Parts: sequence; structure tokens; C-alpha cells
Amino acid sequence: MRRFTVALAALALTVSACAGNGSAASGDGTSTLRWATSYFPTHWDPVVSGSGAQFRELALVYASLTKTDENGNAVPDLAESWTYNDTGDQVTFHLRPKLTFSDGTPVNAAAVKAAIERAKTQKNSALFGDLTSIKSVTTSGDLDVVVQLTQTDYQIPLLFGERVLQVASPAADPTALDQKPVGAGPFVVTQLTPGTKVVLKKNPDYWDAANIHIENVELVSAPDAATVVSGLQTGVYNFADITPNNAEAAKAAGLDVFVQPGFNANNISINVNKAPFTNPKVVDAVRHAINRQEFVDKLGFGYGEATDQPFPKKYVAYDPQSADKYAYDPAKAKELLKGIPPIKLTLVIPSADPQAEIVQSQLAAVGITVDIKVDKNWATPFFAKDLTLSLYGTTGRDSAVQTLTAHFGPNGPLNLSSPYQPAGFEAAVAKVRQTPLEAADYASVLQAATRAGLESKALVFTYSSPNLLAKSKSVSALPANPGHIDWTGVKIG
Repeated sequence: MRRFTVALAALALTVSACAGNGSAASGDGTSTLRWATSYFPTHWDPVVSGSGAQFRELALVYASLTKTDENGNAVPDLAESWTYNDTGDQVTFHLRPKLTFSDGTPVNAAAVKAAIERAKTQKNSALFGDLTSIKSVTTSGDLDVVVQLTQTDYQIPLLFGERVLQVASPAADPTALDQKPVGAGPFVVTQLTPGTKVVLKKNPDYWDAANIHIENVELVSAPDAATVVSGLQTGVYNFADITPNNAEAAKAAGLDVFVQPGFNANNISINVNKAPFTNPKVVDAVRHAINRQEFVDKLGFGYGEATDQPFPKKYVAYDPQSADKYAYDPAKAKELLKGIPPIKLTLVIPSADPQAEIVQSQLAAVGITVDIKVDKNWATPFFAKDLTLSLYGTTGRDSAVQTLTAHFGPNGPLNLSSPYQPAGFEAAVAKVRQTPLEAADYASVLQAATRAGLESKALVFTYSSPNLLAKSKSVSALPANPGHIDWTGVKIG
């Protein structure tokens, strides 16, 4: 597997813990994780939930065929190994023996086959677009899942991680999973109040239960950011995601504040099928009008970094040759707009967002007027490709190819300009799929695909926002798996 290093910014804190911050044990003496999350799942059916950051919470309940390690490589989860055929268009996943879902149903090849097919065909699936390489799924015996592909594709082990293929029990009614989720993950739901709170207990039948040291989990929907820090300080919670502007308060309260590595990237989404972006000069003017560092300075509070790519630096897919290709140059932007009639745009966003005001200000500086419109039903016109200009933030994917195609592909859900794609992109991505992950030239082939994708006129990346977390000192360090929250080995003392 190709390796990469993601820096983990661990902050050494010297302030002593405030009263009430030390013990995380519940009244019955067992170790309890009390997690306040801003991403409380709207759905507990992983096929419907699909996107956003909610897969991290669903991973409490559901296991996947694979997961990623600290280097971003695919490693065993429900599948203990996998093998490709000689042509790379068929992969067989070999499941661990004697596993069960929390309802007692066997975790076997038939169950995994059903999970993949449901993700591909269920009417309200959020995942079908991620599974276009899957031609068919068959079983070989009780434990082998044979996946036939539409093309050579060595990305499948990365694809079948918790971001896309969290496996629910085939015996569970899919329409009831939002109230009664049933998986084979490290914890089992015992109580669920939709949108508010979920109580879970350790799953003794989880394949790696010996390395799960947390007995109970209380997952609650986080209140406002300031209240979360207060709750962490007093022991109401012992783990939570926090916003950058509350990091200093959390540190002062004696909490461990850390950045979990990830693939978060924010962008300005452009529709080149609508005027004025049918004129490439206008697109380039917007590219050069954007001062990425301003986003970091005003929104990051010392966290995050400016970026012009959907991947962090030092990640295998990051393309050094494309760095700063469209540098901040307002004078050049003005020059590109000479002779073009005055431009007035509507920037449509789902909720009030300071990013929008920064974009408005920066484009005004080069002569483009932007009106900001908040539309709570923004997702409908965005994914229908009806908007001209919008903002988007992504949590990324475990498969770099999946990230690239989602942003730049002709059917990419994050490509506001569909069916447009940059010239040469499709061929570059096909070459990546045809390259085994362990091949010597994998990095260069992947970076060439990134380079081709970044020729797209449909996106202008701005800055990466961190996965910023805070915990009481009684909760031990978490594995630094990029994009994921992994409770393996974590102890509450």
C-alpha cells in the first residue's frame, strides 16, 4: 500500500484540570464515553445517511469490510483479507469466521452481498453513486464475497471502508434502522431518541472486542459551542467536537485539544453551464480574486490552512506540480474582466456562513457584485445543478479516486457543472484504477489524475478546516486515523 504521513497536531497542555473534569466513570463503575457531537446522525441507516461526517458516529454501531490505518491504507475489518484476479476486474473478500450482528444474524457472504446490493438499488440510497464500478456480487461458500467490476479497479478495498459500506443486518427492516440500528460494530444501541440522544453498550461479539475498553457510550446532540466547552469542563461530557474559536477556552479549562487528521476542504462551486461562467475569463478572474489565507486568518483561529486542492499536503494524492497554480492576484483578475459587462451574481448557501461574506468581499474588490441568498432547501437545486454559484465543504473519502470523481467527474455529486469535466480527466482516473495500490508508480499516476482534475473550472478550493476535538484527560489518546474516529485501544480512567 502507498503510505503517507498526516501531521497530528497534539497540543501539550499545562493547565491543571478543573474540578469535575477528571472522572469519566458512570454511577455503576463502568467506563462511559459521554460524547457531544455537532454531527448527530439524522439517519441511522448507513445507506441513507451516506454523506457528511455522520459516518463517524454510525461507526459505533456498524463495521465495514475494511477500515483505514494511520497511514490511510486499507486494513482488515469484517474481511480479514482480499484477493484480486489477474485482470483486476474481480475482487474476493474473505470474511472472518463465526461473526454475528447484534441481533444474532450471521455476518456471512450473503449478508455482505445484500448490503452492497441495497446500497446500489435502494430508492433513497446516498451511496449508489459511489458504487458505479460494481457490476455484480456473488458468494462463494459462506465467507467469500466475490465482487465483479465494470472495469479494472484496484481502489475497491479503500472504497469498502466505513465511509461507504457500513454493513447492517440483512434481517433488520431497513425502514426501522433509524429507530433500531443493527450492525456488527463495537457497540450496540440500547436506547435511541431521534435527533437527541443514543445510549450504547459494548458489543461482546465484535471481532476486536478485546481492544474495546469502553463499556458504555452516551452520544448526544451538542448544544451551542460555548455550552459544549462548559459541559466538558464540568464532566457532563468527556469528549466532543469543538469549533476553532472555542479551542482556547477548552485549553484554559484543562482539556486536551487536538486535531484529528482529515480530508476536509472547502470550495467555491461554479456552474460553467450558466452565464457569466460560460466565459472562461470570468472563471479565471474568480480564481485569481480569491485570497485563501484570509479564510484561515478569519475563520481558523490558528487552525486549518489555505489549500487549492481537495487533499492535504504530504498525502499521496496531493500534486505538488499544481500548487498555487492560480495564485491570489487581484490585478490579474481585474485585467481578465476588462471589456466584460458588469457582473452580478447570487451566491446561494444553506445557512448563514462567514465564508460567504469573505467571498463577497474578495469578488467585490475586483468588480464582481455578489448577493448572498440563504436557502434552507439549498441541497435540492445544488444537486440538481441548478445553481450558478455556491459554497461546499467535503469531509473527503478514503479512496482518492472517489474524492476526485466526486469533485471533477461528469456525474460527480460535488461537481456543480455536471456533465462538464476537464479534458483528460476520465483517462487519468482510469489509469489510477488500473494501477495496484502497491505499484511503484502508483503515487505519480494518482497525482497526474489530481492534476487533470484541478484543470476543472467548476471548483475553487479555499481552505481546509480541521477535525478539532476536545476531551477530558481521563480519556486516553485516539488513533490518528485520517478522517475517522477510532475507539480501538482507547481507555477511560
